[in-house]
Amino acid sequence: MVKSAVHKSPVQLLGTTSDVVAPLDPTDLPEEEFHWSSVMLAEVIERGSRLEASVFNIEGRHARKLIDQCKWEQTVISGETGLSTAYHRPRFKRIWVDKPGIPIFQPSQITEINPKPSGYISYKTNTDIDALKVHKGQILLTCSGTIGRTALVGKTLDGQIFSHDLLRITCKEHHDTGYLYAFLKTQTGKALIRTSEYGAVVSHIEPEHLESIPIPNPPPILKRKVHDLIMNSYALRDESNDLLSEAERLLYDALKLPPLEKLRQHAFDGKPNLLNYQVNLSQIDGRLDASYHIPVIDSIMRLLKKKALAVTVIGNPKISKRIIHPARFARVYVKEGQGVPFFSGKQICELDPSTKKYLSLAKHRDRVEHDLKLTANMTIITRSGTIGKVALVPEHWNELIASDDIIRVEPSSPEIGGYLFIFLASEYGRELLLRFMYGSVQKHIEDHHVAQTPVPLLKDSSVQSKINRLALEANAKRTEAYHAEQKAIRITNEEVIHSH
Repeated sequence: MVKSAVHKSPVQLLGTTSDVVAPLDPTDLPEEEFHWSSVMLAEVIERGSRLEASVFNIEGRHARKLIDQCKWEQTVISGETGLSTAYHRPRFKRIWVDKPGIPIFQPSQITEINPKPSGYISYKTNTDIDALKVHKGQILLTCSGTIGRTALVGKTLDGQIFSHDLLRITCKEHHDTGYLYAFLKTQTGKALIRTSEYGAVVSHIEPEHLESIPIPNPPPILKRKVHDLIMNSYALRDESNDLLSEAERLLYDALKLPPLEKLRQHAFDGKPNLLNYQVNLSQIDGRLDASYHIPVIDSIMRLLKKKALAVTVIGNPKISKRIIHPARFARVYVKEGQGVPFFSGKQICELDPSTKKYLSLAKHRDRVEHDLKLTANMTIITRSGTIGKVALVPEHWNELIASDDIIRVEPSSPEIGGYLFIFLASEYGRELLLRFMYGSVQKHIEDHHVAQTPVPLLKDSSVQSKINRLALEANAKRTEAYHAEQKAIRITNEEVIHSH
């Protein structure tokens, strides 16, 4: 028998594979900080003779017990007898280049609704570029670092290139795809994935680990029910992205905006590699950092003033009611069920910014009510670290709690909120916002910077109204997509995992 112990985040296996009692008395530590369980030798051998306590953690053992007790027969996620096949790509040295190049995405982006390339790699990169592409209908699972993030490849990601740290999973039967995805999104599925990870500093899982993870195998009619909901959810996300693309195209057409890269080429008098320029004393504006005065900003402003009806700023009362930047505070976190869910700026591009952090309502009630709470159709902007990520708050985020590292812009009316988001999410809006960045190590912007950010108003008010409407329709589809996915996960939990 092996006794394993987990104390807070470090993982420790106590004992050996013989009948030895752990030399640590569990009564020596507070119950909430110490978890232990007895493990039979047969289980150690069954799990590949692995001795990490995480392989036998209580959450994972409980998940396996649930699978054993449910009324459906079992199979495994992958392998000859499993529901799917899985693989990942070998590591390779990336040769980063400026645009144009081959756009590449990072594994952490798979849960974003409409991700943008994290960078560009050279065509000379020594790897099979085509093999890095993901394909519609595949399930993607992060297999390094943060293990178990799950996504389905829809139209938006089809054919895009991702780095090697992803498991690509293809189901043998089409109707198993949505079901397997929903299972991996449940707490039970996540717990089982975590029991397979290994690594002292950076955690990993391999494709062969999926061959030992059990999954209930209910009748095809039940799996199709879940599958159809998931496929509908991803179809709605793709429709949402199409609407946003159409809105941005209308904006560019109305303002006759060329690709920003083309504008950059002319900002330095045709010498893009010679980054030097003069600034008059009257234009210093209290800023001595060169990035604030980069010539492309002047080029953008000249173009906007020429093509727009007027150029105003976000702080104009006709554009925004309030611009909220919550003050920093010492956060008091509590366990699930004892507080309110709290998510960070890293998650604002996701459909469901699920989190394991919960903020104490007793300690932070006033701050939650006045500063931290989100409302539907508010534009939110990350202000620290990765600056300028923008999202339009959907209905299902209404009254959720977000980090103080996010600036909130409450639109003056429903007729401007969607349009404001489309402009800020465009490369032109982002460039105008990012000029205000400051900081030597970690960059920041402030609420007064957002208030000063220019916004063009269109000469054709009907086009501006259409752009606004398309953005709001896209947001509504994201809420529909969320509810479809949640229904699929609920069915998987209630009618499959917890069925007896």
